[in-house]
Amino acid sequence: MMKKLIAKHRVATQCFSTGPVTAAYELMVDAGKVRRDDAQVALVAKFDALHESLASLPPVPTVAHDPIESSSTSSSPLSLLLSQPLASMQSFLRKKFHLWSFGPPPRGLYIHGSVGVGKSFLMDLFYASVSLPDDDFCRNNDAHSDNHIQAKVTKRRVHFHEFMLDVHHRIFVYKEKHPRGDAIPIIAQQLAQESQLLCFDEFQVTDIADAMILKRLFLFLLDLNVVVVATSNRSPDALYEGGINRSLFLPFIELLKHTSDIISMEDLGKDYRLETQADGQSYFWSNEDVRGDNNINNNIHTQLEEIFGDTTSETQAESIPVLFGRTVQVARMNDQCAWFDFSELCYQPLGAADYISLCRRFPVLIMDGVPQLDSNYLNEARRFVTLIDACYESRTRLVLVAQVPLDELFVDFEAQVQTTDGDEELIVNEKGGNSSSFATTMIRTKEGEYYEWSATGRVGVSLAQFSSANDLAFSFRRASSRLVEMGGKEWGR
Repeated sequence: MMKKLIAKHRVATQCFSTGPVTAAYELMVDAGKVRRDDAQVALVAKFDALHESLASLPPVPTVAHDPIESSSTSSSPLSLLLSQPLASMQSFLRKKFHLWSFGPPPRGLYIHGSVGVGKSFLMDLFYASVSLPDDDFCRNNDAHSDNHIQAKVTKRRVHFHEFMLDVHHRIFVYKEKHPRGDAIPIIAQQLAQESQLLCFDEFQVTDIADAMILKRLFLFLLDLNVVVVATSNRSPDALYEGGINRSLFLPFIELLKHTSDIISMEDLGKDYRLETQADGQSYFWSNEDVRGDNNINNNIHTQLEEIFGDTTSETQAESIPVLFGRTVQVARMNDQCAWFDFSELCYQPLGAADYISLCRRFPVLIMDGVPQLDSNYLNEARRFVTLIDACYESRTRLVLVAQVPLDELFVDFEAQVQTTDGDEELIVNEKGGNSSSFATTMIRTKEGEYYEWSATGRVGVSLAQFSSANDLAFSFRRASSRLVEMGGKEWGR
């Protein structure tokens, strides 16, 4: 027994000597909470190296605010700047905004790979190891003399959906006061002053507006000595793949590669979330309306009523405030729970801002009437996946009643564009759920028109629809994995 204790002490000592992230990881392995994985161990070492380098992180430079005025002409200073190589852009920014530097900041990390391999889990261990500064630390000129001192920097960990909503809202507020001003350099300065370490979960780019904002915003943030860590299901070269005017976004990818270590966890093929025991009574299924009158449905409805809580505390409909002065309507609710039909949240033009507001308001959400989701439900499925992401990030318990079992909920598919005689055809191959292989499906546009997606494709498909379809296919796998984890008995806040 004494030998075992000594051995454990040696392991713990070695872990702590190699870095705080390794130490935290090894403690979880010893406690049986995770299994040691070689790829995870390698990534943990990268996080320890970044943690150590944060001790010499240069401060955020002082910027003399001189916002670039927006211009519609292609020869504006900004448009000329963004057409230049990366080094020229950085040189211009330092001169224009009077940036001073103590040397380059540490390189960030961009971690991409399949779902459930531990990307977010390890980033969160790293994030927890970084302490916030205090007055005594800031006054101590010798603070960095110890190689093993705990890094102290301002920090923010955020889902990428929520970060972009915040950026759009800041732009909205700035433009109300300065309609002709350029908001991006001002917002970059605000973000840098608030958080010098930015950790993004589920980094993704799905529309041209975000693509153009990111390209400029990150250029300023990196010159303001902000360190970026990101997890993603896509490699940098696959970001915004097939998107409108993607060539304008390519400089951002170059910037990302130039300033970050790119770490791939693509080939692990192991989804650790699927080992979670789904015993939390968060997923029910019936191929009939749960309000129907039979023993199975009565049992499900009784359990839903128990989860919802005391109906005497049920309140009248409420409008939940959302960013940009909008609201989202809740018809059935009490203090702790809101109950929706799938159509209420996913057939309506709602998005991340609405779902985040609901998650902040309610610890528990119930949704019934969830159909099997394939490419027939492109828009609805995207909203549903966004809702799952919002619930996952906020640890909101999501109780679902679907028409099929969980392993058949998402019908996986692949989209590809083929060119024949100058015409582009979009081909969708459905391959998941247990009930489908190759199938003819329909896609509904924003204008309400329906087009056939079939083995012969359709003429004139836009690259935006192609990119959107492939991003949704990625999201299906992530959402299915997360629902398994969220079904655990300990899930929720």
